[in-house]
Amino acid sequence: MSAVQKKVTELAEPICAMHDVELVEVRVVRGRGGTTFQIVIDRDRPESDPTPGSGVGLEHCTAVSRDLGTALDMHEDEMPNRYNLEVSSPGLERPLTKPEHFERFSGREVQIKTHEKVGSRRKFSGQLLGVEGDAALVEQDGEPIRIPFEAIARATLVHRFD
Repeated sequence: MSAVQKKVTELAEPICAMHDVELVEVRVVRGRGGTTFQIVIDRDRPESDPTPGSGVGLEHCTAVSRDLGTALDMHEDEMPNRYNLEVSSPGLERPLTKPEHFERFSGREVQIKTHEKVGSRRKFSGQLLGVEGDAALVEQDGEPIRIPFEAIARATLVHRFD
């Protein structure tokens, strides 16, 4: 994690907690037009709401964006000269960034890319079986595969449109 990503995460966590949302992911994307901070937030739906998906609405994204933008401006000496801030819900192919995400979404289909080879591969797709110690368990070709969290570069849920 870069120093900028670490600082943005450090600023975003208490703001998300204040707005009763979970900070899922902070990505720093550098491009020709400057740097973009992509912030993904989530919130459980009330039990009375059977609608699938995230409980994050536009009002949550707007509030977090406003307050985080203010916090970033107060730390402008630690930020790139030009940046854009994007705050969004996780979407259907939600990123899994914490061990508790892997536990919560056990039974769902996932796609995982690793920094280095685990066994003989770097890409895995299959059913998430859960967590075992410091690793995610994924069923790949009928066999459980243990993927250490420290080896995971990116993990997302897979949504199939039937």
